[in-house]
Amino acid sequence: MADTLAPGEVLPLLRGRFGEPYRYAEVCPSTQRLFAAGDPEGAVAAAEEQTEGRGRLGRIWLAPPATSILASIVLVPQIAPERLPELSLVAGDAVARAIASETGAEPRVRFPNDVLIEGRKVAGILAEASDGRVVVGIGVNANQREDDLPVSAETAPTSLLLATGSRVDRARLLATLLVELERAYDAWLSERGESG
Repeated sequence: MADTLAPGEVLPLLRGRFGEPYRYAEVCPSTQRLFAAGDPEGAVAAAEEQTEGRGRLGRIWLAPPATSILASIVLVPQIAPERLPELSLVAGDAVARAIASETGAEPRVRFPNDVLIEGRKVAGILAEASDGRVVVGIGVNANQREDDLPVSAETAPTSLLLATGSRVDRARLLATLLVELERAYDAWLSERGESG
C-alpha cells in the first residue's frame, strides 16, 4: 500500500463534493498557498510536508514528510461574519469523528481548535477568513513515532500510531475526514437556515 496523499490514492476514495479540485504537492510552504484564486468551495489542497505550516497564534506546525494529514479546504459560507469562528469547532468535530471511525480511538475536541486523545494533541485546526472565503487548515499527526514529535509543544503531542499501536492509511483517513467535514458543515449551515 502506497502511503501518500497523491491524487491517485485519494481521489478514488472521495465520496462527496469536497475534494474537487484536489491540489497536491509533495513539499510546499503551506497547503493554503496551493489554491488558485478562483478555486470553488470544496477545493482541497494537501501535501506530504509543509515548510511553513502554522497553528493558532502563529505557532509553527511541522512534521516529518509523509507522516501526517496536512490539508486545507476552501469554504464559502453564506453566513454572518460573526459566526465564522464557529467553523473551527465544526471542523474539529468532523476530524474527531473521522479519527474515531478510522481508528476506534476516542478523540475529544478542546476549544477552540485542538483534537486530543487521552489529553495529548493529535490534531489542530486553523480557519482563516478573507473576502467571503474561509480556508480551513487541518493537521493530523498520523504515523509519527515518539521521536518525530516536538518536545517543546504547549500541549503534549501524540499521533494515531502512538495512540492506537497501528499505522493509519492516510489517504483513507483524509477521504473520511472530508466526508465528515462536508456533513458537519452542511448541518451547521442548515441549523441557521443557510445553504452551501
